[in-house]
Amino acid sequence: MPPSDDPDQRQPLLAARASGEAEEEQVETAYEASEKVHVAGFGEPDDLDPEDPASYTAVPPFSWRKLWLFTGPGFLMSIAFLDPGNLEGDLQAGAIAGYSLLWLLFWATAMGLFVQLLAARLGVATGRHLAELCREEYPSWARTVLWFMAEVALIGADIQEVIGSAIAIRVLSNGAVPLWAGVVITAADCFIFLFLENYGVRKLEAVFAVLIATMALSFAWMFSEAKPSAVELLLGIVIPKLSSKTIQQAVGVVGCIIMPHNVFLHSALVQSRDIDRAHKGRVREALNYYSIESTVALVVSFIINLFVTTVFAKGFYGTAIADSIGLVNAGNYLQEKYGTAILYIWGVGLLAAGQSSTITGTYAGQFIMGGFLNLRLKKWLRALITRSCAIVPTMIVALIFDTSEDSLDDLNEWLNVLQSVQIPFALIPLLWLVSKEQIMGTFKIGPVLKTVAWVITVLVMVINGYLLVDFLTDEVTGVVFGSLVGVVAAAYLAFIVYLILRGIGFSKLCNIFQSKRVVNAES
Repeated sequence: MPPSDDPDQRQPLLAARASGEAEEEQVETAYEASEKVHVAGFGEPDDLDPEDPASYTAVPPFSWRKLWLFTGPGFLMSIAFLDPGNLEGDLQAGAIAGYSLLWLLFWATAMGLFVQLLAARLGVATGRHLAELCREEYPSWARTVLWFMAEVALIGADIQEVIGSAIAIRVLSNGAVPLWAGVVITAADCFIFLFLENYGVRKLEAVFAVLIATMALSFAWMFSEAKPSAVELLLGIVIPKLSSKTIQQAVGVVGCIIMPHNVFLHSALVQSRDIDRAHKGRVREALNYYSIESTVALVVSFIINLFVTTVFAKGFYGTAIADSIGLVNAGNYLQEKYGTAILYIWGVGLLAAGQSSTITGTYAGQFIMGGFLNLRLKKWLRALITRSCAIVPTMIVALIFDTSEDSLDDLNEWLNVLQSVQIPFALIPLLWLVSKEQIMGTFKIGPVLKTVAWVITVLVMVINGYLLVDFLTDEVTGVVFGSLVGVVAAAYLAFIVYLILRGIGFSKLCNIFQSKRVVNAES
């Protein structure tokens, strides 16, 4: 029915509409409409024929121009696969296990790609990111716990990234800049991020492309200087090998790939493009382009990780110092082995990795905090709060642990465990939401994808559980501390069980048990 021309009847309608718009404005969104990148063809009248329902579901032909317009979110997401924590895992895997874990790096990257594509699917199909949906779909106590866990994982990752940048600055300054000063310098990237964001999404993505290219060129140069064996490299990728001596490095390779905050990040980044979700063909087109772009981005990240692993495999595998190489002293060992030039190349690559990952960490922190808490704060204030959550503990860490290389390596192990235990709190909600028809509609994943997703999730959780048990077995001593850890572990497992049961559906379980009772009664 068309709206009435009577002013007395029209006034309440306008007031109701204004109230609805005001209420809508109070809801946190990843990107404002003015910030989104317009993709030519989306929502244009000549694309949609009201008399032809097929026009709303048809996927347009492939376009290189559209692929270019969609390119960006996947490369920002891939930064988490190249952060200093991953580089440390790469160099330790190469130095201790040689080329033997390259196959695991390949398959871990493939699993990471699968998870990230699910996150992108959630964001594109719903127009909301994972943190927003968790706020809407879980009870208040559960979403509070999920938010806390996401923040803890982000802080742990950010400490590693900031420390990595500070180490790179110390390397490039020949030790003139201490670790704490490098942390202060790295903290300034928050304001660089805000400055770049004011120029639009595409400009920000271009900066990250430059940083990724810097990493690629730096580590490719190191690769050419080291001249690893091509035959051993190919065999390492193709032939699976695993021994009791390299199990810890294998766990580290898998644990470094899937980062909890990156799942939240990617589900929000894909909303930076203007997509008409009423037009299913356009949504499917966007998913296709994001799949291509994300795959290319993670192929690039795999090659960069491959460079780092093989350089250290060539130079240090089988040597007496292999077990003692870490992120702090890697530059010195490279200098002794290959000369001074490679020290600065390593420093440049590490700095690019640290700076890019700290900025994306700030980005992820904004989405996580805004999504879970529905905060409508100014960007500079929200970025400052997010940054402070990581910088303050990192400064304390830098001052306490700058006394020796061993202490920093111990800290890194604790941070790896801290992030590992958070993985279920990102993956389980993601799999539940992306499987739910009420949320995804026709874009929910089917039985095959759901099975693959749960297999990957369980595998990652088991691997990280092994890392956790192995670490706590060595570190936990004393009855009081052991009892405290036991209580925390019980609460941790109980919450995971709750998330899984909620994902399966309590009503479905009740129906299953009721059906079994009926069958038993009839028999």
